[in-house]
Amino acid sequence: MKTFSAKTHEAEHKWIVVDAEGVVVGRLATFIAMRLRGKHRPDFTPHADVGDHVVIINARKVVFTGNKQRDKVYYRHTGYAGGIKETTAERLLAGRFPERVLEKAVLRMMPKESPLARSQFGKLRVYAGAEHPHEAQSPEVVDFKGRNRKNVRAA
Repeated sequence: MKTFSAKTHEAEHKWIVVDAEGVVVGRLATFIAMRLRGKHRPDFTPHADVGDHVVIINARKVVFTGNKQRDKVYYRHTGYAGGIKETTAERLLAGRFPERVLEKAVLRMMPKESPLARSQFGKLRVYAGAEHPHEAQSPEVVDFKGRNRKNVRAA
């Protein structure tokens, strides 16, 4: 018996679409990171890119639990001395690029700074609205809300 080691070019990369309307950010991000890495597959290999392409729609309508929408702070640096900037999740969701909330959550769950992590993260497409240009790939729609009652924030 030999240990099977998957190759990146031999893997079949499926396309999935997930509707993020009313879904809790952290739970969705863990699901997306697992699909991008390929950990849901029986032939998962840590050093090969065997994950799926993931398309997220309605990223503007994601929700946080507790007071995270108001209290969670995202930091960035301009590159100049004393150039640290901060913004809250509430401002990011109401701003010009609300999809960055979900992108940051997924990026921070991926392996750190490597060519493999960049190629895996490159298979994530996040859209603020309900439209996406990937119909030609005939993506499979995944009902993330229906998997667990905790995936959706109760009003």
